[in-house]
Amino acid sequence: MTKNWGKTWLRYERKNTQLRYFKCLGLGNINEENEIIKNAISELEMGLQGILNVLWEKKIYVTSFAKIQEKDIFVIRMQCSENLHDGGYHIWEKERLYLEASTECGILYGIFDLLRMLSLGKDLAGIDVVRNPEMPLRMLNHWDNMDGSIERGYSGASFFFQKNEILAGKRTCDYARMISGVGINAIVINNVNVMGEAKKLITKKHMRKLNELSTILDSYGIKTFLSLNFMSPIDIGGLDSADPFNDEVRAWWKGIMEELFKNIKGLGGFLIKADSEGRPGPYLYGRTQADGANMLAKIIDPYHGIIIWRCFVYNNMQDWRDYETDRAKAGYDNFNHTDGEFLDNVILQIKNGPMDFQIREPVSPLLGSMRHTNQMLEVQLAQEYTGQQIDLCYLVPLIKEVLEFRTYHAPKDTVADIISGKAYGNHNTGIAAVSNTGDSVYWTGNPLAALNLYGFGRLSFDPGLTAEEIADEWIRLSLTSEEKVVSRIKKIIEGSRETYEKYTSPLGIGWMVMPGEHYGCCVDGYEYSRFGTYHRADHLGIGVDRTKKGTGFVKQYHEINCQKYDDISTCPEELLLFFHHVPYTHLLKTGKTVIQHIYDAHFEGVDEVEHMIELWEEIREYIETDVWEEVSGRFRKQLYNAKEWRDQINSYFYRKSGIKDAYGRKIY
Repeated sequence: MTKNWGKTWLRYERKNTQLRYFKCLGLGNINEENEIIKNAISELEMGLQGILNVLWEKKIYVTSFAKIQEKDIFVIRMQCSENLHDGGYHIWEKERLYLEASTECGILYGIFDLLRMLSLGKDLAGIDVVRNPEMPLRMLNHWDNMDGSIERGYSGASFFFQKNEILAGKRTCDYARMISGVGINAIVINNVNVMGEAKKLITKKHMRKLNELSTILDSYGIKTFLSLNFMSPIDIGGLDSADPFNDEVRAWWKGIMEELFKNIKGLGGFLIKADSEGRPGPYLYGRTQADGANMLAKIIDPYHGIIIWRCFVYNNMQDWRDYETDRAKAGYDNFNHTDGEFLDNVILQIKNGPMDFQIREPVSPLLGSMRHTNQMLEVQLAQEYTGQQIDLCYLVPLIKEVLEFRTYHAPKDTVADIISGKAYGNHNTGIAAVSNTGDSVYWTGNPLAALNLYGFGRLSFDPGLTAEEIADEWIRLSLTSEEKVVSRIKKIIEGSRETYEKYTSPLGIGWMVMPGEHYGCCVDGYEYSRFGTYHRADHLGIGVDRTKKGTGFVKQYHEINCQKYDDISTCPEELLLFFHHVPYTHLLKTGKTVIQHIYDAHFEGVDEVEHMIELWEEIREYIETDVWEEVSGRFRKQLYNAKEWRDQINSYFYRKSGIKDAYGRKIY
């Protein structure tokens, strides 16, 4: 098959929408030579020709909006306004169609939104909308290695790197178009686990090609970030220390940063994973996480650079016999006491849950608990623990739950309030997602997994959108606008997270996956490991006691949430086993016992996958053949996987408990 990089939501297919505003283009106070504006106008021309079959009769370039006299005209202008933030825009119709923004990126996002509305067949008569991005930083973290592999990559090889060289070309442009089209404004191009040749990305050897790549991204309003190896002064600098208080170390970093910012256009800063999973950091020298982050932040502050410091720090050598140490507590314990110690150009990047991207976790208690520290949320689109882009799993509902979670730490207290800066008045905040893209024809391997990428971008710009609205948009833009087909695909997609949860992890327990690979069932795979990932099941019950009388994890939350989780009668049952160890005979609010819920959920999960396949079969004639067949093949694998989970989980807990299924179904 010929690779077609155009299989995205930027299809610009012909619509019957009638508009009369595009005979002339008025550019008021806009520098048409600006690269972002060039790309924005090019996108507009391409989109209008594809959607409306409109060709430009004439272009009018004016320096004063007042001089525009033509009647049938679309006016674009830049103007400072208190109502428009960086990247914000105003679209309205009053005899003419107008787009106004205060920055070039606002023009770009406004044009993408206009084309999205036209592609969806919306009537623009009388439209008057002001849209500002809620999150200052809207980022994708790529875990790409320079040899071309991708850690936790399920969509082919890297399109940034190959054979230890940097790639920059049409694929890069297509990618930049695609993600800027949903409002992404920053990406980290290399793996947080900086290995091999990637350690040398910050040297002169790669600067020319890095600048070429970054320049392309910058022309779509996307800042380039690099993952940084904290031990670089030793690994590539020849020093005998990486101590952030060492003068030689500081001088070495100062020289490196001066060269990087001088030679790479659009360089935004660096992402750092330190003191985590065997990667050394400031703890090695008796320094705090703030000491390590601030050393680098101070050096790059003159270049307006940002240090993003991951909070994924925990003891990965835990003894499974230890019932007091709790990995869930580690993020809070390592960072909360340093609130106010980080410089203003440091952002702490915090995973959505206290463990590691499970299908169901509580929201990390670290989010919102640090009033004087910049924070950003980290989620994972690469489905490491959620089906690896084989099993369908719509993740936008999960992200929405996190964004809407009330922390009770401030008057504006949701996670969305905190990472948008509304809660504490921070400016360096945002949201990041581990990317799910590769060099696959469909970008995300499974064509349906592109919905998670699209949805993340849309949510990062406008967290008020619902999961249903986002799914509807993406289906119509990417697959079909045939109403009966749209409704069937929505049925397949919208319950897919719950379906996956049913046949994998009951009641918030998580982790029962194949070690290392993280795909497929292995109930005790991590039960005796060093990673602190336990379900604590025995012949009487299951779950981890994280109450005040257990590990005490609940005490890291604000008192309102602490009490809710600590009390078994108010703890949300979908998280019951995350917070409580209960007997198999414990009664749920449904009237079922825990063991019966486990049996029922796993049988239901398989049934629901079979129903997904039936719905997909029904719409075969309406979907492009290659897309339909690719998804069908993955559904077959998902069904096999779901049956394995069902049979292994149910058999395991039947053998543990000795309690039979109330309906007498086959359990081995």
